[in-house]
Amino acid sequence: MATVSDGTKQNTKKLRFTLLAAFFNYIHNSIDPDFQNPCHNAALRKLFRAGKLTQFKILEKDVVDEIIFRTRNPRNRLLLELMARGCMRFGEVLKLTPIDIEDRKAVIRDPKSGRESEVAFLPQKVVDRLKIYVRDNGIKQDERIFPLTYAAARLIVKKAGDLVGIYLKPHDLRKHAATYASRSGTPLEIVSKVLLRHSKLSTTQIYLGKVSDVEAIRWIDNLHG
Repeated sequence: MATVSDGTKQNTKKLRFTLLAAFFNYIHNSIDPDFQNPCHNAALRKLFRAGKLTQFKILEKDVVDEIIFRTRNPRNRLLLELMARGCMRFGEVLKLTPIDIEDRKAVIRDPKSGRESEVAFLPQKVVDRLKIYVRDNGIKQDERIFPLTYAAARLIVKKAGDLVGIYLKPHDLRKHAATYASRSGTPLEIVSKVLLRHSKLSTTQIYLGKVSDVEAIRWIDNLHG
């Protein structure tokens, strides 16, 4: 187990260990009552315990604005804006078709939550640029707006981060969108249920970034002068 899990995240190791323990429990309960589950060992449980939850590192608004401003390619800029302004997941953006764009909304088919569909609300300027891009490129209503592989799109995001000297991952932009909304005074329920579309507020609270000392002082100054 240690060999096949080498290089994986701690929570992945924990999951694999749990599945293996369940398999041995099945042997004990259904086949051989004398069989001893080798996973029932304190040292092994400690080795494969779940990792600690960590707060995400959040990009500041001026950094995200600069990344988007420096991205000249219209397609690439839209990719970034849909995540950073619309709080959309990476895969959701890549699956978008023109028919999914309704006024100020992007309808997300077969979302991660398992629901039939969800809605991401978009800024008017982003919607306008998206419609112009679709029109200028002759994209049909049922065609993907961004017919890219995950690998190609990740490379676009990475290169956008390189423009400002940071290592940028697609999900960093969605995290930024949620945290910026929260710190701008948007109620947590709206951030959670509308922007992030989480089923639990507790998930959103873990998701939001850690406040730096500089930002904490700025908020104190805003509150008390």
